[in-house]
Amino acid sequence: RNARFRYKATVEGLDFHPERMLDKNQLLRLADGGYIKKGENILLTGSTGTGKSYLACALGNQACAQGHKVLYTNTNRLLTQLKMAKADGSSIKEMIKLEKQDVLILDDFGIQPLDIQGRMLLMEIIEERHGKKSTIITSQLPVTAWYEVIGDQTLADAILDRIVHDAHRLELQGESLRKKRKINQANL
Repeated sequence: RNARFRYKATVEGLDFHPERMLDKNQLLRLADGGYIKKGENILLTGSTGTGKSYLACALGNQACAQGHKVLYTNTNRLLTQLKMAKADGSSIKEMIKLEKQDVLILDDFGIQPLDIQGRMLLMEIIEERHGKKSTIITSQLPVTAWYEVIGDQTLADAILDRIVHDAHRLELQGESLRKKRKINQANL
């Protein structure tokens, strides 16, 4: 309940259809939670509707079942909330709350470019979590395009160096699952 997941997803409920390019063995290894103990990250990329958010929620639910603290949030919404917290003086409290999470799920990273304050906040979040806590990031953009989203080359290097090198990367393929579901419902 505290995690505020977008979907009631489970690892058992995942679709491993070959066109999705989702390696079942890799996912089951991740589901055992070893990445959390090591403070490793997971990067989920792919086109709209390929199930990135659902997969992140499934891994998050699995982590909760193992007794870990998890928070799911939309990246832009989180950065907006943190900007408001800086303005009203409650930012330290909000950052401590994020630091306490064993797994932080940042959904829809890269929907819009980051401004200066957003870059600095993201750097602060990632720096505090690096090597200690796990972060799951979902994005429609390939990791190579994240430099442009972050905007400042120096900060992008620093942020991505902390995110990417110890990360498990899954790039989902295939047609939109939402579109497929709608077509299947229409054919019933």
